Parts: sequence; C-alpha cells; structure tokens
Amino acid sequence: MLLPPEDAKLFFKLMWSLQYYVNRKLGFYKEILSREEYANLPTEKKLEARNALWEHPELIEGYARENPDAFPDDELEIVRRWTGFIKGSFFILRHLKKGSIFIKDERVYAVHGIHDPLDEVIPSYVLPQMVEAVLLPFKGQIIYDGLLQGYSIHFGSGIRSNLNYDYTVAKHKGRIITTLEPDTAPQASPKSKPKKDIAPQLEELAEAMAKVKGNDSLQNSALALARAGMELALAAAINSDLAPAARKARKAFTRLYNMLEIMEDE
Repeated sequence: MLLPPEDAKLFFKLMWSLQYYVNRKLGFYKEILSREEYANLPTEKKLEARNALWEHPELIEGYARENPDAFPDDELEIVRRWTGFIKGSFFILRHLKKGSIFIKDERVYAVHGIHDPLDEVIPSYVLPQMVEAVLLPFKGQIIYDGLLQGYSIHFGSGIRSNLNYDYTVAKHKGRIITTLEPDTAPQASPKSKPKKDIAPQLEELAEAMAKVKGNDSLQNSALALARAGMELALAAAINSDLAPAARKARKAFTRLYNMLEIMEDE
C-alpha cells in the first residue's frame, strides 16, 4: 500500500527540510544553501545527514522548536512524532494490500510505501529479505524513512518457519502493529463478525470416514491420519481442548511416516 501522492510529497518536504537542518548543524556540506539544493543531492551524499539524524534524535526536537522553515503546527507535529522511530534490522516477510510485513524481535509491523510500492522496491520473489530500515509514524500509519538497505542472504526453512509463525501468531491475536502513534490507533469494533458453525459438517464427515476401510495397512494408516485430523478440526470448531486430538494426529502421522520409510527401504 502507498501513501496518497499529496502525503508522499508532504513527507519528502518535511524529511528533506529536517535533513538539511541536520546538514547545516553538523556542517557536512556547507556549500548547500537551501532545502531544494539538498533534496537534489544524490542519495549517497544524503547518507551522512540521514544517519546522523537517527544517531542524534534530539535534533528532531531542535528543528521543531526552531521551525526554520515556518511550517504550520500540524506539519511540525508530524516531525515531532518521528522521535518515536524504530531503527534496526528487519525481516520483510511478505507484501499485502494493507502493508508490507516487517518483523523485528517477534514484533510484526505493517509498513506502507511512499512513492514506490514496496513490492517493486523489494520484489516478492526475494522474500524473506533482511533489511536495515528506520520505521516512522506518519498520519497514523507506518512508513520508512525512504531508504532500505538489503542483504543478499539466503534464509533456510528454519528461519522462514519462525517468521511465518511470528506473523501467524500476530495475525491471529490481533497484534500486527499498524501505527506507532497510540492516540491514532483505530478503535476495535465492539461487534465481531459471527463465525460460521462448521461443526455439523465436520461431524458428518467424521461419521462417513469412520465407515471407510482400507485395502491394506498403508491405506488404513492414511485413513487413521485423516480421521485424527478430522477430530482435531472438530475440536477447534467447538473450542474444545486441542491437545488430545493433536497428540492423536501426531501419533497417526508418525505411524504413517515410519511405514512409508520401511516401504522405501524394501
């Protein structure tokens, strides 16, 4: 998801103004005499002021206090809130319509692109991808400061599994972070969408499967796993204790897996 064009324009106006202020305060490029000149610098020349800004966040409050560009209060408030930035290494797991999923220390963030969609900046086929990034609050949403530094690292199934687990838990428990500004967080709806009762269908399927008999031990083992899976699904549907059904399903899976290994060795 992208910021609206007018918000993207506002963001860069504020960011280049702030970085130009840092440039003047710390004297990186003394020959640069305006925000416009600074904005036209190549990215590599902006890095010094950009990095110094996040190393010295007190400069954000200094800028807002001095207000050298005579910005209105609402725009200065956006800048002030950047003191709540989050900097570090993130895993980008996937791109969704509601934002790209960034994960850091088991915390899951939904991040918006600015001018360019994040799935164009870092394509889906290279995900998961580790990046160095600075996340910022902006009008109740989360964006980044305009720069992502990626690493050419291949991640194994273990890390992928852990990231997917973190995302699934956050999604299931409503813990995906969509704003860094608590006062702008959307209020939870008092009414949730009623869940469809699938228990009768599962019971009917379980009853039908109980009557099916296999022709050999392999088929019977596969059917036992299917029945155990059905029991697990039914337990979840009626909010029953999942542990006994899960143990039964795991036992059935192990039995079938061992049988397949024996058959391969024959």
